[in-house]
Amino acid sequence: MHVFIEDVSKCEGKDVTIKGWLYNKRSSGSVRFILVRDGTGIIQSVISKNEAQKELFGTADRITQESSLILTGTVKKDERAPGGYEIIAKKLQIIQEAREYPITPKEHSVEHLMPLRHLWLRSKQQNAIMRVRHELIKSLRDFFDDRGFICADCPILTPASVEGTTTLFEVDYYDQKAYLSQSGQLYNEATAAALGKVYCFGPTFRAEKSKTRRHLTEFWMLEPEVAYIDLDGIMELAEDMTVYAIERVLKNRKKELAVLERNLKALEKVTKPFPRITYKEAVTIIQKQDAEFAEGDDFGAPHETIISESFDKPVFVHHYPASIKAFYMKRDAEDDTLSLSVDMIGPEGIGELIGGGQREDDYETLLQHIKKHKLDEGTYQWYLDLRKYGTFPHGGFGLGLERTVAWICGIKHLRETIPFPRMLDRVYP
Repeated sequence: MHVFIEDVSKCEGKDVTIKGWLYNKRSSGSVRFILVRDGTGIIQSVISKNEAQKELFGTADRITQESSLILTGTVKKDERAPGGYEIIAKKLQIIQEAREYPITPKEHSVEHLMPLRHLWLRSKQQNAIMRVRHELIKSLRDFFDDRGFICADCPILTPASVEGTTTLFEVDYYDQKAYLSQSGQLYNEATAAALGKVYCFGPTFRAEKSKTRRHLTEFWMLEPEVAYIDLDGIMELAEDMTVYAIERVLKNRKKELAVLERNLKALEKVTKPFPRITYKEAVTIIQKQDAEFAEGDDFGAPHETIISESFDKPVFVHHYPASIKAFYMKRDAEDDTLSLSVDMIGPEGIGELIGGGQREDDYETLLQHIKKHKLDEGTYQWYLDLRKYGTFPHGGFGLGLERTVAWICGIKHLRETIPFPRMLDRVYP
């Protein structure tokens, strides 16, 4: 009976077949211990040297790391074994013998591992990160689906920028200029007018010439957009979503977080309410450590870290200067120099996890902003139409999936949060 390793506990005393790969092996006198993985887990199999198992023992000695195999044996409970169960082997078939596997159980440098990302994913830590990523994605979708949001997919090829023209990837689109999407937001605004509460989730692209640990050129964003919502409602929605997602990961992925040696107490502090401070209040916090930072400047990674160190949970920073925010951001009615914008900065120095706010809903004001930013009015005509035909207050935010995974897993660099990272100097494998 073929079973997956994650289900072995249901088969105590039964003969099962595991189909997978050799993770590692060790010897102890006349006993061989082989660790087998199948993608769902790792289990130990025991092979003793005797006349009846002479051939099996020889196969165990011969098999190499990451060789594909089919193992048959009896499931036995043993608290000393990894996972609490082991298999007393009866048959071991090598499907393909791997030769000179380039990632040995010893420590390797990132420079060695990155070109081997397709193989590095097989390790315990990388496997755990991908499972946490999956859980996070599922929890985010469930959060919005259960609250009546409609997932409305947005195009990846677009004719215009969302977050400025300097980070666009340009492509030749049948003799026209097109770009890889920086965000689904503009299209979300159109679907929100049709469906009320929407979200999109997909890859986004930024041609940033940055080699920092917080940036990828291709990353995934979860972006909700809601009709008739204000800035306070946006923050409340982001707060509820974050708490829900963290609770789900803590409930369902404790094993993976243990593999990553994650401090769970830090995640358990993520409860409502989150602190909310204005941009000006954030500036005061920054200037205590960086006197050269001037009010009106945008935050860089060091400044976000300073802010995060003042709190033990995510913090909302709102009402940024309009001059440092995108053309579509709505201004504060009481102070035209401020925008109805918000960022959620994560704890432990991870940086901005969420960015959003209210969108400008007045036709003439939006048109002026488009001209001021020297954007092509014709390219945004469909976007302006949303303000001509039944304009409405609305807003939303974007959550960067990879940064959120990095925070939850307690890892420093985003390159380990996505199966195949794309960075300034890397497009292989």
